[in-house]
Amino acid sequence: MEHDAHFMARALRLAARGLWTTTPNPRVGCVLVRDGHIVGEGWHERAGEPHAEVHALRAAGEAARGATAYVTLEPCSHHGRTPPCADALLAAGVSRVVAAMRDPNPLVSGRGLDRLAAAGIATDCGVLEADARELNIGFVSRMTRGLPWVRLKTASSLDGVTALDNGVSQWITGPQARRDGHRWRARACAVLSGIGTVLADDPAMTVREVDTPRQPLRIIVDARLQLPVGARLFQDIERAPLLVVCAGDDAEQARRLREAGAELMVLPNEAGKVDLPAMFRALAARGLNEIHVEAGHKLNGSLLREGCVDEVLMYFAPALLGRGMGLFNLGPFDTLDRKLRIDVRDMRKVGSDIRMLARVAARCDA
Repeated sequence: MEHDAHFMARALRLAARGLWTTTPNPRVGCVLVRDGHIVGEGWHERAGEPHAEVHALRAAGEAARGATAYVTLEPCSHHGRTPPCADALLAAGVSRVVAAMRDPNPLVSGRGLDRLAAAGIATDCGVLEADARELNIGFVSRMTRGLPWVRLKTASSLDGVTALDNGVSQWITGPQARRDGHRWRARACAVLSGIGTVLADDPAMTVREVDTPRQPLRIIVDARLQLPVGARLFQDIERAPLLVVCAGDDAEQARRLREAGAELMVLPNEAGKVDLPAMFRALAARGLNEIHVEAGHKLNGSLLREGCVDEVLMYFAPALLGRGMGLFNLGPFDTLDRKLRIDVRDMRKVGSDIRMLARVAARCDA
């Protein structure tokens, strides 16, 4: 229809209001339109609370009868924490339902729209689908690949230096870039780093630069359980839980970490290190959609070499530092055809710095 894209764009803007809060659920918005006017709208705010369609129907009341519902994700047709939204739309008497995309869960995809169509409701799907997928890229990844969407964030000088030889790294980029980085942290289900970064910098790994009602899970890859219980990570553990992924269960150190409030996951590979692909499969099984990585060059390199990164979020300060710590421990390569290809999706200035968002060409299989 002529105005479908306009009203779906509004629904997507509403869905984005749940960017930081809906995990493990998708971000969904709904707009009800009758005679060309919006009569109700809503978005999903938190797991376990009403879905976007329910909020919109409540706002519309009797005006929902005969309206068109624009929903950024196919209405659910199954009983979860809440009743099926397809049934709620039927009961309200809407005449048409337009979905941006089908539910990516292969076990339920299409069933909501099929139920509506079987009841005589006109249905359409695919309006602004690409935008809807981007908004829920982690949920789509978990449903279709059994893996979270992994975004690796770095901050460096233009020549790729993340820290000086003496370890000094604060601050290479400016305050606007750091605040922007915290917004990306806030949308993730978990923030992941390695034990090397913890021992060198003692980070808190929490969202601080922006207001958020939810702190992501913090994950440390620590093969030999070197994490000290006096680290800053333990200071806010009730609000921001901590998961330590290791390769061996040193009983005494494991006991100390658990008593301090950390959860442990033991996932060794044949080399006695953490099995990184298995770790991400396990994190997806826990309902984690997006993982935000802020680590050092060794773990960054391992994640890229093992095909575990979907996207890189890179901040570049307008400066040259010469010698120092690099971004990724990847080489040396002996031929150029071994280079890791990336597809740049967005590049812009953030304050005085440059931010680049790019997709990695290869990724570990589910």
